Amino acid sequence: MAISASLVPISSSSHSIFSSSLLALCPLKVNHSRAMNYRRTNGRFVINSSSSDMGPINDSMNLRQSQLSSMTPLGVTMNDAGMSKPSCKWQRVLLKVSGEALAGDHTQNIDPKITMAIAREVASVTRLGIEVAIVVGGGNIFRGSSWAGSGGLDRSSADYIGMLATVMNAIFLQATMESIGIPTRVQTAFRMSEVAEPYIRRRAIRHLEKGRVVIFAAGTGNPFFTTDTAAALRCAEINAEVVLKATNVDGVFDDDPRRNPNARLLDSLTYQDVLSRDLSVMDMTAVTLCQENNIPVVVFNVTKSGNISRAILGERVGTLVGGPWVSTTART
Repeated sequence: MAISASLVPISSSSHSIFSSSLLALCPLKVNHSRAMNYRRTNGRFVINSSSSDMGPINDSMNLRQSQLSSMTPLGVTMNDAGMSKPSCKWQRVLLKVSGEALAGDHTQNIDPKITMAIAREVASVTRLGIEVAIVVGGGNIFRGSSWAGSGGLDRSSADYIGMLATVMNAIFLQATMESIGIPTRVQTAFRMSEVAEPYIRRRAIRHLEKGRVVIFAAGTGNPFFTTDTAAALRCAEINAEVVLKATNVDGVFDDDPRRNPNARLLDSLTYQDVLSRDLSVMDMTAVTLCQENNIPVVVFNVTKSGNISRAILGERVGTLVGGPWVSTTART
């Protein structure tokens, strides 16, 4: 409290009334002889006060204010800029959605129920401040490696057609996400300016920082490279912390579960395990790229409700490639 010296006109008869009223307005227990001095001078009431005399009171009030301002909600941490962010395992992730996963039960090329389920789960985590990028495959529409050699179609041309299929999936997924209020951008590896943005690394990162979902389409833009490799490449470029591979199976098994009912789901693997045992996690180029850049890969079943959000939040789901699980959350 600091009151500068001032002069207040007052009559002698109202001196006692003013004094008692002034003290009633200042109920703090202070030493009035030091903290507040007043006297009558030529019919005027003079008040003198010094903030240094109320040091202990000001100090305690300032301490309390600093404690309140530094308090943050439960489960929320603060970044260097003072902005709140969720205390999750990962803050920026890349979700790889295969074309086959988008097909659902394969009654049609794209199952709207699958795209809506993906959109809702992504929405639930983006609201927590987690940045999500997506790479989509195109195998539900056209797989270049399967069609190469058919009708004189060379491998490069077949792969380019497959890239166009990924763009179709990306635009469909973008429309689904924006229908429920998720701002989404599609970026393609080669220019298709009328329907999508070209891939520009800095622009993609800026979209993510603004809370938008970015869908990368057209693979790497080069034939002979899979969308798994595109996922590993984009993950490294945008500094994402993990590749989350959404498939139609629960994770990585030690054998093909469709042929061997006793096949065992593997909890975690090293990159070298995948390479030496030739496990069908991702193609070898993608696995090597992840290994060289220390990017973990989580393989999980996209058809199980809640798996996408659990994987993005870093919960224990599916198979982790690149190291052991450190989360204590039970497997789902």
